[in-house]
Amino acid sequence: MNVFSKQKSGSNAEIQLDSLTKKFGEYRAVNNVSLEVNRGEIFGFVGLNGAGKSTTIHMMLSLLKPTSGNVYLLGKKVGFGSYGLWKKVGFLEVASYYPGLTVEENLDIARRMQMLPDRQCITRIIRKLGLEAHKNKKAKNLSLGNRQRLGLAKAMIHNPEILILDEPINGLDPAGVVEIRDTLLDLSKNYGVTVFLSSHLLEELAKLADRIGIIHEGKLVQEINTAYLEQSLRKHLVLSGRDKIAIKRILSEHGYCFEENADGHLILSEGHVTEKPEKLNELLVCSGQPPTQLNIVAEDLEGYFLRTIQSTRGAY
Repeated sequence: MNVFSKQKSGSNAEIQLDSLTKKFGEYRAVNNVSLEVNRGEIFGFVGLNGAGKSTTIHMMLSLLKPTSGNVYLLGKKVGFGSYGLWKKVGFLEVASYYPGLTVEENLDIARRMQMLPDRQCITRIIRKLGLEAHKNKKAKNLSLGNRQRLGLAKAMIHNPEILILDEPINGLDPAGVVEIRDTLLDLSKNYGVTVFLSSHLLEELAKLADRIGIIHEGKLVQEINTAYLEQSLRKHLVLSGRDKIAIKRILSEHGYCFEENADGHLILSEGHVTEKPEKLNELLVCSGQPPTQLNIVAEDLEGYFLRTIQSTRGAY
């Protein structure tokens, strides 16, 4: 039996943030954030530390009262009396546990808190999160990565329709990151679980999320479908040759704009150059100056993330 049962079909957004704002005095920790996440979608919420990610999540879970705006989960408005929702929502922030109890004992407490009658849910979630070898270990003796797995197991034990995860891969080694990624992908694609996860690591979110929202200084500055993320990365052409003076002259005569970097390479960033570098190569060869280096370099995702948030400074 799988830990998660199939969900009914539906097209309405399962997570909705409507002009969500949180002020602490005059400081706006979250500023007019609106977004929607559909059933079975993985939404990545990325931002620097202090950008407003955790404050947003706390309002989603009714741990903080919004200054203005609303949160809707599964079509119901979230408030301080929304107790019934938590049977359908799983949450992980900092992995919490009873240090003197074993993994199995910790999960049994989570089972009883969720009023789940079937004790086999413990065995299933232990297997799903790869904790079989550690089930009889006391939580205080687990590695940081396995404590994170235990936290995820507690968040997932009651078969939630929505998972809200704050930095879920914190402390995991590369193999653990892949395991958690595969688990979340399986839940969303095969069982319709909606996943909202925050991180400051765009590189990792891009491998997992269907869409990514970038939050900076409390504002949602960009939403992007990860299928189109690569197309948004800036590219430039790196050029070098034996006679750099001659190459510069050829480029100038044919209207190419270029810069020279600290390593002495010529950098060309115009779209027609990066899209068809073979034309520039042909020009240089025919002009008697064949390049010794001509390659396209794309910015990495970290560079894209930093460029995106830097571009918002002074915009609001």
